[in-house]
Amino acid sequence: MTDPVRIGVVGAGAIAQLAHLPVLSRMRGVTLVGICDNDRPKARALADRFEIPDVFTDIEDLLESDRLQAIVLATPNHLHEPHVLSAIAAGVDVLVERPLSLTPKGVERVVNAAGRAGRKVLVANNHRFRSDVQALAGFLRGGELGRLTGIRAGAYHQKRLDQGWRQRRVESGGGAFFDYGLPLLDLALWLSDFPEPERVVAHMERGAGKNAVEDSMVAQLTCSSGEVFNFDVSGAYVGEEERWWFETLSNRGSTRLAPLRVVKLLHGRPTNVSPRGAAARESAFIQSYRAELAHFAAVVTGEAEYEAPIDQVVVHRIMEAMYKSAEEGREIRL
Repeated sequence: MTDPVRIGVVGAGAIAQLAHLPVLSRMRGVTLVGICDNDRPKARALADRFEIPDVFTDIEDLLESDRLQAIVLATPNHLHEPHVLSAIAAGVDVLVERPLSLTPKGVERVVNAAGRAGRKVLVANNHRFRSDVQALAGFLRGGELGRLTGIRAGAYHQKRLDQGWRQRRVESGGGAFFDYGLPLLDLALWLSDFPEPERVVAHMERGAGKNAVEDSMVAQLTCSSGEVFNFDVSGAYVGEEERWWFETLSNRGSTRLAPLRVVKLLHGRPTNVSPRGAAARESAFIQSYRAELAHFAAVVTGEAEYEAPIDQVVVHRIMEAMYKSAEEGREIRL
C-alpha cells in the first residue's frame, strides 16, 4: 500500500472552497498538509473546517515544509507562473488552475523549467475530465461521426459585482475570454487532437483605459485541415439565465453538451445515438474536479503517465492572436 500523497493548497478563493478542498479532504490516498493564503483568518477558518494542520501566508514557507509533496495552485492569474516556478525549484509537483501563464513565452518557461528539474506540472483543464466529455471524445476519435468539420461553443455569464483583480488586465491577462473562452478553446483543441491552427479573426467589447479587460468576445479559428471553431463569450450578459454550450459538427453526425446528445447518420437518416446511462449523482463541475484531482495524485505517485503541458503553448499562441485580431481589427495568420 502506497503512502498518501501529501498536498498543500495555495489560494483560498472560490474554486478552492467549492472544489479543491471539499474533494481533496475526502479523497483516498491524499492527505492535506497545509493551506496558504495572504488572508490568514480565512485560511485558518478553512483549515479548521477541512482538518488541515498548517496555515501559511507565504508560499515560500509552505514550500519549505518537509511534509509537502505536491501543491494545488489557485492564486490570481498573474501569480501562476512565478508560483509554479517556485514550486519547481523546491522540488514540488504542481496542479495549477488555468492559465499556466499570461503569455505563450511564460508557458514555455514553465514547461522548460519543469523538464530540467524533472518535476510534474499539470494544468487544471477540468472539462477534459467530465464523464460526458469522455463519452463525446469516444464518438469523435472512434470515427463514428465521420470527419470533424467544426465546433460552436460559448458562455454567457452575468456581470459579477466585485471582480477585484479580474478587472485589471495586468493581473488577469484578460477578461471574458481569459475566464470563459480559454477552457472552451482548450476543450475544442483537445477533442480535435490539436489540428494545426491557420488563422483567427476576433471582435471584442472592452472598456476605456490601458488596463481594462473585455466584457465580451466573438472569435473564429480556422485550421489548416479545414476545421472551423467559433467561440462567443460574455462576462456582462444581461439575461434571466446564464448559458453555456458546446457543439461539434461532423460530416456524418453532431454532438452537444449538456446533457450529452449525439446524432449520427444511419441509413441516410439522422438518428439519436446518445448514451443511455444512469443520472449523475453529482454535478459535472464537481465530477470533473474529482476525476482531475485523482489523476493528479496518480501522476504524482507514478501510477498514471505524465504528459508535459506543451499543448498549452499552442492554446496561448492562439489566444494571443485572437486578442491581436480584436485590437487591430484584422485577420491574424498563425
